[in-house]
Amino acid sequence: MFKNGASSGLQIDLYELTMAAGYFQNDVRLTAGFELICHSMPPSRNFLVACGLQQALDYVLNLSFSPQDIACLKALPVFKNVGGGFFDYLKTFTFSGHIWAMPEGEIFFARQPVLHVEAPIIEAQILETCLLAIMNIEIMVATKAVRLVQAAVSDGKQRSIIDFGARRAHGPQAGVLAARAAYIGGADGTSNVLAGQKFGIPVYGTMAHSWVEAFDREEEAFGRFHRVFPRDTTLLIDTYDTLRAADMITGLAIRKQIKGVRLDSGNLAALSKRVRKTLDGAGLNSVRIMASGNLNEEKILDLVRQKAPIDAFGVGTELAASPDAPSLDMTYKLVQTKGQEGVRFKAKKSPRKQTLPGQKQVFRITDNKGRISKDVIGLIHESPPPQGRALLHQVVKGGRMVRPLPPIEESRRYLQKCLKQFPEVEGKRPLIPLCCSPALLKLAAL
Repeated sequence: MFKNGASSGLQIDLYELTMAAGYFQNDVRLTAGFELICHSMPPSRNFLVACGLQQALDYVLNLSFSPQDIACLKALPVFKNVGGGFFDYLKTFTFSGHIWAMPEGEIFFARQPVLHVEAPIIEAQILETCLLAIMNIEIMVATKAVRLVQAAVSDGKQRSIIDFGARRAHGPQAGVLAARAAYIGGADGTSNVLAGQKFGIPVYGTMAHSWVEAFDREEEAFGRFHRVFPRDTTLLIDTYDTLRAADMITGLAIRKQIKGVRLDSGNLAALSKRVRKTLDGAGLNSVRIMASGNLNEEKILDLVRQKAPIDAFGVGTELAASPDAPSLDMTYKLVQTKGQEGVRFKAKKSPRKQTLPGQKQVFRITDNKGRISKDVIGLIHESPPPQGRALLHQVVKGGRMVRPLPPIEESRRYLQKCLKQFPEVEGKRPLIPLCCSPALLKLAAL
C-alpha cells in the first residue's frame, strides 16, 4: 500500500514516538532486536500463513516524516519539553537496519518469530504499530482463505473461491490488503478493482439486486446487461424467484452467451440442483453456478457434502473480517540489545505473555517422505539440524532490500508446496511438535 511513495510517520501509536523522543533525549544509542510473533493460536486454527511481508517492507523502507507531520507533533502538549534536535532527527528519518523474515506463503505456528528487526532502537521502536497492523490482517486473511479453499475442494473436485470482502473489511485499505492475502491463500480472484490493479489479481463481478430492480421486468434487466457485457454475462437470479428466473433464462435469445448465474439466498444446495437441472435440460451445460451470501468454510463444506453443483463461491465477510478469528495475538517484542557493553538478552516474564531471549531462527524438520515432522526454535547463529531448513531469511540489510521479493504468483505456489508437506490425519492437519534448541533453552534459563 505504501510502495513508490513516502508513508506518513504518524500512522502509529503515540507511545512509539514518546519512547523515540525519550531515547533521543537520553542519548540511548543501543542497537535493538525486536521479533514479531503470534503468542497463541486462535481456537479454530492449527496453522498460520505468513503474509504481508511486501507491504511491511514497503512501509519500513518508505517511512518518513513530512513538515506537516513534524508541526503536528510539536503542537502536542506531550512534546512540550522535547528539544528541537529530536524533530530534526525525524525530518531526515530513514530506516538503516536489518530485517529477517519468513517468506510469504510459509506455514508457521504460535511462538515462532515470523519477522525480526535489528536497528538503532529508535528506528526499530517506531515500526511497531504498522508492522503489527499490516502483518495481522494479511496473515489472518491468508490463513482463512486456505480453510475456505480446502473446504471447496474437499471432495477432490475443483471449485473457486472469490474474494467478495471489500465492503465488509474494516476500511477500504484493509479490503485491498485482504484481497491480496486471500489470493496468496488460494482464492482465484477478487471483486476489489484496486487490488487487481496493484497486485495483478484477477477481478470478478456480476450485478447487484438493485440492477434487476431498476427495470420493470427481470428479462429486460438481463438483456440490457448482456448488451453491454456480451462476453461476461453472469446473471443474479434470486431477486424475486430463483427457479422462475432460471426457467426464464432458458428461453432467452441470449441464453447461449450466458457465462454464469449467481445464487445469493435461500437453500443453496436445493436451489443449485434444480437450477443445474433446468440449465442442463436446455443445453446450457457450460453455464457456471456461483453461490454467495454469508458463506464460510463450514457452510461450503456442507454444500460440497450435499453434492451441490456449485462451481464457485463468493465469500465476503467471512474472508475479509474472519469473524471466527478476527484478530491474532501478535506482538512485537524486544529480545536483545547491543551497546558498548556487548549484547544483552531480553525476555518478558509476564504470565501468558512470556518471550524467549535473543535473535532466533526456526528450523523445520521433515521426514523421509518430505512431510513436516517438527519445528525447532533455535538461535540465529545455529546450523540447521539434520533434514532441517531455516525458515527466516535476511530480506533487508543496512536499510536496503537484499533482493526483490518473489512475485505474488510465486508466493501463492509456495504456499501450496508448503501445504503438501503438512501431514493430514483423518482429513485434519494437526499441530506440529515444537521444541527449543539446547542453546536457546540454556540462554532462556540465565
